[in-house]
Amino acid sequence: MLPARSTDPSRDLPPVYLLADSELLFWKCRGTPFLESIRAFLGPEVPKAAYIGASNGDVEEFYSIFEAAMDGIDVGNRRMIRSSFSTGDRDFLRQAHVIVLAGGDVPRGWKIFVETGLREEIIARYQGGAVLIGISAGAVQLGSHAIVEHDELSRELIETFNLVPAIVDVHDEQRDWAHLANTVALLEGAASGIGIPKGGGAIFHPDRSLEAVRRPLHEVCLGKSGTNCNLIWPKEPG
Repeated sequence: MLPARSTDPSRDLPPVYLLADSELLFWKCRGTPFLESIRAFLGPEVPKAAYIGASNGDVEEFYSIFEAAMDGIDVGNRRMIRSSFSTGDRDFLRQAHVIVLAGGDVPRGWKIFVETGLREEIIARYQGGAVLIGISAGAVQLGSHAIVEHDELSRELIETFNLVPAIVDVHDEQRDWAHLANTVALLEGAASGIGIPKGGGAIFHPDRSLEAVRRPLHEVCLGKSGTNCNLIWPKEPG
């Protein structure tokens, strides 16, 4: 079970979407695009969508995938927020209704978030009502912690957004979520872990419930005999 949020529990925050990869951006459930589910949270204005590519070096090819996904739900007003984080980027981000954190390298993106002030801007916009979508590395960053591997003998535990109060890992099912279990153990059970398999996702709702999307989630917790794993099943399997 996820712990209670430290902020005002009465605050009506939007959901947070965690995607293992870009597959769900184009997935249809019963003929309806999965991303249509965010429309209920966008309000009456013409929606603006911001794509933050810091984790992958602002690669245009990945931005084009985001554009195609937004075309699928008729969101035409969008912008890539570049790692340089210009004044124009900041102004657009502050008005965005949807913010996508791209995949790539977790520490690379996090370093840019911290150094440019993007971290604070993303949190403020979420608290202002924007829907956050984290893809791969972006999903990890929206969780509570991440491990940075400096070399084979050196690693560092960093605190990330903690907008989803759990350690998030993605597409590591082939290793039975060993990296996630090790991180949970390193924190001595202070946070649980959520593993999202390839092609799957999770929605962290305002009522603090966690919904599996398309694939079962792997919830890793620390028990008396070590780490253990439970499955959270989706309502609509893929």
